[in-house]
Amino acid sequence: QVQLVESGGGLVQAGGSLRLSCAASGRILSSYAMAWFRQAPGKERRFVAGISWNGDITDYTDAVKGRFTISRDNAKNTVYLQMNSLKTEDTAVYYCAVKGGTYYDTPNRTLEEYAHWGQGTQVVLSS
Repeated sequence: QVQLVESGGGLVQAGGSLRLSCAASGRILSSYAMAWFRQAPGKERRFVAGISWNGDITDYTDAVKGRFTISRDNAKNTVYLQMNSLKTEDTAVYYCAVKGGTYYDTPNRTLEEYAHWGQGTQVVLSS
């Protein structure tokens, strides 16, 4: 059984940076695509960034391109989201997820295709 634990969230001023981590246990995830989603208050959970099983392919929603970077360390079974130049609209609960289906896959933006989720870590921006 896969367990994902996010960390690194918190309260930060606009313009600041945070680095989120997602540590996986219970299964070696180096063969699976992974992603970060976020859910702002009163809104649906939405794709933020995704990364292929080997890190060669990444994808970002337009709102975070150039500010966020997703990466992974398969030796540590961990995925990261470096968030720079944070804006108040980045306030949300951030979730990491493992894509279901085949090995050696690329990420996509479809929430339903992700089989395992963490509990989320809250990011709050102050102006």
